[in-house]
Amino acid sequence: MPKRSFSLSGYGLEWSTRQRITAIAIGLAVLLALAAVVALLIGRAGTNDSKTTTPSGASSTASASAGPTASAGTGSVAKPPPLADPVAFAKAAAAMLWSYDTRTTSRDQQLAGMKAWLTAETKYADWSSIAAQVPDPVLWSRMADQDQYASASVSEAHYPSAFKEALSDAPEAITEAYIYAVTVTGKQQIAWKKGGAGAEDRSITLAVQCRPNANCSLVSIAPRVVP
Repeated sequence: MPKRSFSLSGYGLEWSTRQRITAIAIGLAVLLALAAVVALLIGRAGTNDSKTTTPSGASSTASASAGPTASAGTGSVAKPPPLADPVAFAKAAAAMLWSYDTRTTSRDQQLAGMKAWLTAETKYADWSSIAAQVPDPVLWSRMADQDQYASASVSEAHYPSAFKEALSDAPEAITEAYIYAVTVTGKQQIAWKKGGAGAEDRSITLAVQCRPNANCSLVSIAPRVVP
């Protein structure tokens, strides 16, 4: 799968300082590909991390539009930690996204638990990209029949180079929404009935919002892993 690259250089060379800052701020939002509007513009392309291994080898097709019921609870889904550091929060969020337990958690509970991590600022929140990580109801049921569960370990997380370059070019742009792009890598370990087991390397780029004097929250999942 080709990697998406972004460049903010070369825009508005003849513009005023204010116009350049505005253009860079907009370009930064596109760079992240993380807000809901951006996700719609790019057609909600699939992520590198949108598949879940199952005993039968079936791939997962997410139901992005489906939401948890109000009384679903959160099952075994981890709660969002009170962190103010984007990288630390992204690590925790990736581990949450790569973990599940169909033995103790229904699909609605999984979605409800994940939604607790979502930013309350609806202008930026892209719930569809996050919900798309959960298999459709039929596949979740098949996984539950096999008592399938997964745990995750995170090995590394960093700001993508394109994000750092954009931020260096226009440090003021981050103050619009305080949304940071973080690429996380790790491993997902999966197990099911009768000793079945497997493992997959994982990589994902997340947008996290960390406003000053507030805990971080999850904004979106990039449609491509950004290096």
